[in-house]
Amino acid sequence: MTKRAYFGTDGVRGQANRHPMTAEVALRLGLAAGKLFKSDDARRHLVVIGKDTRLSGYMIEPALVAGFASVGMDVRLFGPLPTPAVAMMTRSMRADLGVMISASHNGFADNGIKLFGPDGYKLSDAREAEIEAHMGQGLQEGLAAPMELGRVLRVDDAQARYVEIIKATFPRSLSLAGLRIVIDSANGAAYKVAPTALYELGAEVIPIGVSPDGFNINADCGSTHPKAMSRAVKEYRADLGIALDGDADRLLICDETGQVVDGDQIMAIVARAWLESGQLKGGGVVATVMSNLGLERFLTGRGLTLERTRVGDRYVMERMREGGFNLGGEQSGHLILSDYSTTGDGLIAALQVLSLLVSTGQRMSALARQFEPAPQKLENVRFAGGKPLESALVQSAIADGEASLNGSGRLVVRASGTEPLIRIMAEGDDEALVAQVVNSVAGAVRQVAA
Repeated sequence: MTKRAYFGTDGVRGQANRHPMTAEVALRLGLAAGKLFKSDDARRHLVVIGKDTRLSGYMIEPALVAGFASVGMDVRLFGPLPTPAVAMMTRSMRADLGVMISASHNGFADNGIKLFGPDGYKLSDAREAEIEAHMGQGLQEGLAAPMELGRVLRVDDAQARYVEIIKATFPRSLSLAGLRIVIDSANGAAYKVAPTALYELGAEVIPIGVSPDGFNINADCGSTHPKAMSRAVKEYRADLGIALDGDADRLLICDETGQVVDGDQIMAIVARAWLESGQLKGGGVVATVMSNLGLERFLTGRGLTLERTRVGDRYVMERMREGGFNLGGEQSGHLILSDYSTTGDGLIAALQVLSLLVSTGQRMSALARQFEPAPQKLENVRFAGGKPLESALVQSAIADGEASLNGSGRLVVRASGTEPLIRIMAEGDDEALVAQVVNSVAGAVRQVAA
């Protein structure tokens, strides 16, 4: 795929106040996207904007607003709200475009811009390429007349609307009464809505990661640091823990012993339950190349398929739509339940698991391990610049690794779409061999990146 100037695997992302995550780029993006998503009819056109709790959101948001308003698009601001909520509200408010300002699981110094079409789905690569093509235009082109400038308003009940939407995905005949739940909101976008939704469904809620200060999003908390959740579960003797990331589109769970349950196991839990209830569509599950071989074997053993895509929940959703699947996700905790949402939604996925706990009366530890994971090793190697994967040394190491696995495992080496990292993952039944292959490839990448 042709390298794009601004968009990566999940919108535009980078360090705040450094290209491309600057006020100027945000302004240009607002101008370009606003022009493209305005149709020729005379009606008012609308864009909705949500954000997480990063300090830099106060810089990016007004720049986007200026761009959209200057080409005549009305703007509605949600304030801190999960990414999946913005996707839902884009569709329910009949907006022409939805925008989420977030760098998801990254630290506070980064930020990003994700775009949703009027149907609530993330934009395709082709649509993002169109926006990029317009971002290089002069800032004076295509501006609205003074009387046609966009109007900007804040939507004060956006969080309450989302809480009601996600509560409606939980069976009305069930209640969370009697469950003590730790919810770690990563000091991010769900810091209000997540504890509220669980409480209103009847749970005893122990909230952590709910004190954002602009700097502490994902800092030693949330799904990227599940130890905080596990510690709290053991400290408060909770029935389970739920950890979201900064924009709440992914989650991890831990059982009552503090043992972490990753996205692959959660997909297996939901797939098994939906298969038994007749809710599962498409004859299987869609996941990425990073999902564990154990998940594939688990599904195959039940007559189901595992369809693999490139890394990125957008590509998972695209394949789900093409193949008629209603369950997909990533090992990292992006879970897409398309009967309820158009993108990954950590809270909706958590509620599906909670409904199984309540309806079966099982402990989380009894549900947590649906399959035995194949030995898997993942290593990230940071690089300063260039294209390490094009190096002959790295390519040779990859070829040697694949030959060593000899069909008994998998090797995936890729550049991150959101950070300057080369991600190396190998898996197979021989744990020592898997580690050797990853170490060899990582060493080659470090030599080239040094």
